[in-house]
This record gives sequence, C-alpha cells and structure tokens, in this order.
Amino acid sequence: MQELMPETYKELCEVRRILEENYHDMLDIEFTIQDGKLYMLQCRVGKRTGVAALTMALDMLKEGLIDEKEVVMRLTPEQLDELLHPILDTADEKKHTVIAKGLPAGPGGAVGKIALTSEKAKEYRAAKVANVLVREETNPEDVEGMRAADGILTARGGMTSHAALVARGWGKCCIVGCDAVKIDLENGIVKIGDQQFKEGDTISLNGSKGWVYAEPVGMINATENPLFQQFMALVDKYRKMGVRTNADNPEDAQNAVNFGAEGIGLFRIEHMFYGKNSEEPLAKLRNMILANTTEERVAALNELEPYIKNAAKGTLKVLDGKPLTFRLMDPPLHEFVPHTEEKQRALAQERGISFEEIKKRIDALNEVNPMMGLRGVRLGIVYPEITETQFRALFQATAELMTEGFDPHLEIMVPLTINVKELEHQKAIADRVKAEVEAKFNVKIEYLYGTMIEIPRATLVADQIASVAQFFSFGTNDLTQMTFGFSRDDVNAIVKDYIEEKIIPADPFNTLDQEGVGQLVKLGVERGRGQRANLKCGVCGEHGGDPASVHFFYKAGLNYVSCSPFRVPVARLAAAQAAIEEER
Repeated sequence: MQELMPETYKELCEVRRILEENYHDMLDIEFTIQDGKLYMLQCRVGKRTGVAALTMALDMLKEGLIDEKEVVMRLTPEQLDELLHPILDTADEKKHTVIAKGLPAGPGGAVGKIALTSEKAKEYRAAKVANVLVREETNPEDVEGMRAADGILTARGGMTSHAALVARGWGKCCIVGCDAVKIDLENGIVKIGDQQFKEGDTISLNGSKGWVYAEPVGMINATENPLFQQFMALVDKYRKMGVRTNADNPEDAQNAVNFGAEGIGLFRIEHMFYGKNSEEPLAKLRNMILANTTEERVAALNELEPYIKNAAKGTLKVLDGKPLTFRLMDPPLHEFVPHTEEKQRALAQERGISFEEIKKRIDALNEVNPMMGLRGVRLGIVYPEITETQFRALFQATAELMTEGFDPHLEIMVPLTINVKELEHQKAIADRVKAEVEAKFNVKIEYLYGTMIEIPRATLVADQIASVAQFFSFGTNDLTQMTFGFSRDDVNAIVKDYIEEKIIPADPFNTLDQEGVGQLVKLGVERGRGQRANLKCGVCGEHGGDPASVHFFYKAGLNYVSCSPFRVPVARLAAAQAAIEEER
C-alpha cells in the first residue's frame, strides 16, 4: 500500500496516530479505500498476548500516553498468568481439534507421553521424557508421580480435588473432571472421547482452558521477560491488601517468596506425610492412627514429634521475618492408611500383628461423611495428646530458631471450629506447652493464636470466637462445601449441568459465590472486628488466587489473601487493580 498509494498510506498512518493518542491504546482499525479515497469504518481495542500487553503498557508509560495506575490496569490476570507458565503455541493450537474438555485446574500447557501410573511417570522423568499422568483421580500416594509428570489429566474430581490443589501449588498444568477419559489400566489403554490411546502415545493439554488434544502441539515459554519485575514493582506500589502463599515445605516457600509472597497463610502440617521423604513420618503417623490405647498413641506421637518440628523449622527459617500460619492437622485420618489388601498385609507384617487386626482398625476409621467427621479441632478435643504434640513441635521449632539468631513469626491456626469453647480448650493446652518450652530454652515466644473459619455457624458467632482468636482465616473451600451442601470431591457432574442450565453462574469452588458464601465472609469479618477491632482477617482457600474473588475480599476488608505459589503474582495484580478501581 505504501508503494501503490503513498498519499493514502500517509493519511492512514496519521489517522492511526490520532486514534491511538485519543484512546491511549493499541487499536484494531478497519478501513476501506474506494476510488483512491480513505474511509474509516471502526476501531476497537486490539487483542494481544500477555507478553505484548506488558511491553505495550510499559512503552506507553515511557511515551507519556498513560500513567502508572493505567499500566497496572492494562494487564488482565489471565495475561499475567501467561508470563508465569509454559503455554501451548496458540497459532499451532488452532491447527488441532479439541477431543475432550475438563475443568482447567492448573494453568499453562503440557505435551507428553501418556503415563497411566505414577511409577510410569517417574520412569519417564528418569529418562528425561516429557509425560502426562492420566488417572481416574489422584490420591496422596500419587504425589511423586504427579511431581514427575509435565501435566496431569483426571477423569474425576473438581477444582478443589487432590489433583487440582497439588498441581496449582506446583504451577503444573492440570485438567480434572474430564469425564470423556475412560481408563483400562489392565491393558494399558485409555479412551479419550472417541479416540483410543496406548500408554506412551503423546497428547497435549491446555490447562488454562481445560482442553485435550490428540497430538503434540507446539509450546512457548514467555517467562523470561525483563519487564516483568518492573511491572510487578508498579503493582505493589498501588496494592493495599497483603498476599501470602499456601506452602508446606522450604522449597515451595522459597518459590513463593521469589514470586513476591509476604508470608505463608496456610502451612498444612499433614503434607509432610505425602510424597518426597514422607515414608518415615508416615509410618509414625500410622502408628499413632492405629494405636489401641492412649499409651500407644502417646508413644507414637513422641516418635512423630521431631519430624513435625523439623518440617516447621525448615519453613520458618526460609520465611525469616515473615509471618507463617500453621494449620493444625485437619484431614480425616483414614486418608493416611493403606486401602488395598496388599498394602494392608504389608503393614500388618511390619507392625507384627495379624492382617485381620489391621483391617479391623482401619475399617473402624471409616465414616459415612468423613469431611464432616473426626477432623480438625475435633481430633484435638477427642485426642488432646495429638494437639499437644503439634504445639510442642511448633514452639520448639520457634525457640530453636530464636536461639540461632532468626526471627520466626509464628501463627497457629485451629481448623474447623464451631464455637469459642473449642478454641479455649485447645488454648489451655497451648499455654501450658508454651510455658514449658519457654522455660526449657529461656526465651519469650510471641505468636498469634487464631482459627480457620470454614463452617457457616462460625461466621454467625464470630464475635464470640474473636474473644479468643487473634486472627481469622477463611477456609473458603470448606465454607463453600458446607454452605452449598456440595461435596468438593464429587460435585463436578452436578456443577457442570448447573452451569450449562444457568442455575448458577460459575463453579463456586473456582470463583467465590459472592451472594451466599461471600456474605458469610463479610458477616464473619464484621462480627469478629466488632469484638476485636484489630482482628487480622485473611483467606486461605483456593479462591485467594482467583482475581474476581480477590476483588471481593478487598472490598470485604480482608488484610490478606493466600494462594498457591504460582498464583501469587496474579493475586498481587488483582489486589492492586481492586485498590485502583475503588479509588476511581
């Protein structure tokens, strides 16, 4: 055009300049030329990738077209997420057909050979072969296979299922609840939609959209952009709400700090029993779970205590000077014992008792509804020695670090509370153990004592609970489960139809239900601060990394959100944008 119609081309460039200066943005411009005359038809804000959006925003700042706040508003959380994960090449992706869809549980992309077992995934990893772990659903025994996989695909599970939570914590591509996946483990075959695959065949996942492809799709890595740190410095300049992370070991904690986390809002003490180096502490935990008497249980706990202390100490050390919230043991105990006959027989042999006796003890752990059973604070009240062991381990870890010259900021969180009496019961144990540890180490331990608000009743009596609790952390995964009456592990089939039929607008485990669960959060904050004006309030459910939910939490007056390490930058951006929007 420049060669054939130089004058018209010059005119078009001038119009483009005028429009972009007027709208302060890069535009898609539609025009036509008829008989040598230029006609402008329309313009709209131009689409762009995350890398392009970042570059444009900072270039426009230099040129004086936009100010710093507008730079922060220019990137969507989804565009920022592109900068943090390897993704499928969108140009190549368009050439392939989606064969199945599931829930986008872990962002980014993955291409690799199908592994139908954790053992196969580890075998591929050892051979440096990219792989995708395909399972009916995952459980704690799959953790090492999940770590070895480049991507994870499950037939069952929701946005807060085991696979989804673990994958998001690692920033790993993951699709769950893909009911088009049918696995024939015995023959090493998996059917995805209308196509059949063997273990070793290659597939591709788009974890940001929940799409599965039958062939390898090209990948791109957009993380190495020197403008990223410059942009995040502007984000933090205008952010008012804190951002912490959910992390359970020193490596994840350090990753989160590198991503800008200001502390840990959720350290799940039970995660030391999963995955790498978990064999010894898990064996001690099982001894405690399967104990027949209080004496047996205390003996097992005494052997377990050093492992809890070391796990806590290692992460507190990384967070030196930053707050770290430890949640006391929460999951139902049956999750930690073997469920296959083969593994139960091996455990019986290891413990020197009969298979029938082991099976009897394990069967006794079964509950009709374990998520509403003997877990959380209830475990500590029924078996106070379990709580005492955890308190002693945490206080000793803190005292040892203090004597070594570190600055641990300990926060202890009691989960699943329904009234203030539970907190008082556990606090009496904490006070006694703390005094013993202080005397032993000749130090004065400062810590915060709080609770996880995850049962609707707790929000209604939050003023009473706040008379003892110094902080609230809303566990919105369970609070959503308890409010809706949806099982977070089995709800996918229901939610899928509910969304399609427009009965609910979105998966409430992915984006906070603001008119229901959100009102309970607001009520809990208001009533809690009515009792204790300086009550610190945060959220540690997966909603802490969802941008729309972060906006709501900011308006509700929370001090911080906590999310998986790889979601920290997105939460920081959402918090900054919420503050700027309020100001505007």
